[in-house]
Amino acid sequence: MTDYALDADTAGAARLVSFGLHPKLLPARDAEYGELLRRYREEPAFARLADAVATGLGLVVLEVSARAGMAVAAAEDSVFAVRMGDYARRATADSADRFLHGLAHLAVAAMAFPRPADLADDGYIGRISVNGVDAFVRQACRRLEERAQEQGENTDPASDSPGLEASWRVYARRSATGATKDARRLAGSTTGIIAKAVAFLADSGFLQRTGDDSGGTYRTTARYQLQVRDTAGSAAMAELLELGIVPVSDGSASLLPPDGTDGLELAADAGLPFHESGGA
Repeated sequence: MTDYALDADTAGAARLVSFGLHPKLLPARDAEYGELLRRYREEPAFARLADAVATGLGLVVLEVSARAGMAVAAAEDSVFAVRMGDYARRATADSADRFLHGLAHLAVAAMAFPRPADLADDGYIGRISVNGVDAFVRQACRRLEERAQEQGENTDPASDSPGLEASWRVYARRSATGATKDARRLAGSTTGIIAKAVAFLADSGFLQRTGDDSGGTYRTTARYQLQVRDTAGSAAMAELLELGIVPVSDGSASLLPPDGTDGLELAADAGLPFHESGGA
């Protein structure tokens, strides 16, 4: 291979990675992107070069396909990484609110993909709504409160000792919509926090807004499925699902009654280890 050809291939590989850093861009809508994807799939040398470029930028290639494009996630030390803690600090300076933002992302993922089979099925599309996610978390809170009472735990710790509160109590005590006379959704309410979380995911190409019902309805994308697949080993997410209160649904607020299974001690770091494939 001549130096010129190698330079051209390197430029093409870098260009493909750059397309991957624009999560809303679909290969079907860009001829250059589609051609570079074809080369990746059909030319092993070009694929190795693109993988090397991604690795050098601190990116992990999750999948390269027509449905997802070049889906990449940022390693922890990558300049492209957006950790949940960073996202939450941008959203609010209050430590309790930072936890709630992490919990919102965790709950969206759990409700969007409630079964392992959903994550494994490339054709599966999860559907969630802002109000549905809020109802999901509040039922989880009620289940945990019942368990605490059964075990004789302190369910009403001193108000001046927030460190003593179990994390689920922070959510249970927060208003769902706020305190305005017309019940408008406030940013610090639980539905306001969830709305911010799903808007962030939509802006990042992980969700697509489908309507305004139930506080806003969304469907998952292939990239979000890959993202959640990559972080599904989170103990907090597994324990949240083990409560058995979320069915496969259209994202509405319908929930299953608790089945008595144990699970979910939501700690302040309960958010998914979230990596975004670009700046937000």
